[in-house]
Amino acid sequence: MASDPTSLQRTVLSPEASQAPADASGVLTVDLDAIVANWRKLEKTAVPAECASVVKANAYGCGAGPVARALADAGCKTFFVATLDEARVVRAALPSAAIYVFDGFFQNCGDGYAKIDARPVIGDLNELAEWDVFCRRSGWSGGAAIHIDTGMNRLGLTLTEAQGIVPRINAGDHGITLVMSHLACAESLNHPLNAKQVATFREIASLYAGVPASLSNSSGIYLGPQYQFDMVRPGAALYGVNPTPEADNPMQPVVELKARIVQTRGVERGESVGYGGTWTARRPTRLAIVSAGYADGYFRAAGSNDGTRGAEVVVAGKRCPVAGRVSMDLIAIDITDLPSGAARRGHMVTLIGEGITIDELAHHFGTIGYEVLTSLGDRYARVYKGGAAAASPVAAPPPG
Repeated sequence: MASDPTSLQRTVLSPEASQAPADASGVLTVDLDAIVANWRKLEKTAVPAECASVVKANAYGCGAGPVARALADAGCKTFFVATLDEARVVRAALPSAAIYVFDGFFQNCGDGYAKIDARPVIGDLNELAEWDVFCRRSGWSGGAAIHIDTGMNRLGLTLTEAQGIVPRINAGDHGITLVMSHLACAESLNHPLNAKQVATFREIASLYAGVPASLSNSSGIYLGPQYQFDMVRPGAALYGVNPTPEADNPMQPVVELKARIVQTRGVERGESVGYGGTWTARRPTRLAIVSAGYADGYFRAAGSNDGTRGAEVVVAGKRCPVAGRVSMDLIAIDITDLPSGAARRGHMVTLIGEGITIDELAHHFGTIGYEVLTSLGDRYARVYKGGAAAASPVAAPPPG
């Protein structure tokens, strides 16, 4: 047993986690100051372009309201979301910011845009016609972006369609406040599609006289000034995901995730652990059963078996491996190498933080940092530190 349990618990629990509700199985701490620092670094890299912020998917799981307020306080003026519902959340937090909605315009949604003064990102001629009809009938003049497909082949006007509306731009009073495209391979520095897309976009954007242009996402900013145009739109990099996978991460970590030990137990050599019995103890083993699983965004792929080592978590300051498969609500951690009593029921372990990065976890999950962040579950208590938000625990916000 530890000689000073109170002292030991202080080393296991962060101050933010200690403030969490007693019944919280896990705590997701979001560092708003780190998000702001990341935005400022991206802004400095992109000068003189405006640096907007992408806060879709509930600010990549970090909380759209608190994140948007912190960024606006730092000087960010333009925000991008995916849906009109997400735009409503941001508008409630920011009465005067410019808000663009990637998913575009549909019939009968015009009043929703007008009510909150949000701007659709239009990527189809039918959308453009419907938006025109609404603006003409309602008198609304809130503006919209035109999205041009330069090689992603996902959303956007074709080059022929984009050229076809140039006379409208030249005629003035067109209501278009931004022309944009999206890079498909920006995280790969030397991918040939990058050069092709930037050349195509530069040519077509030059025809949209007087309309600001935007091409770069987080990784695109680091491809160089020729990719930055008038506005850049970082998303994942704001939240600590590496925008330069071929080099060291220039971003500060933003989230820390802790989950509670619900039980410790011993297993004998030769006994199996977890579903399928795929992990076998090679020695007398002590386990900590932790209250997190794939329902909370800790992917099943992070588990281990007798032939493959899985992810690790930090317990009492030391990395310990996952033992066996990840369940829906629980994971088993091998704590045999810890001093006796170092991990006890009720203590928190670190799933993200203390050197375990979003990108490291994404590697174990077989995915990318974006998916890790946006999968973090609603059962975690959210705690914010820094920024204008009080560093007090709040219930997990609903998505959007």
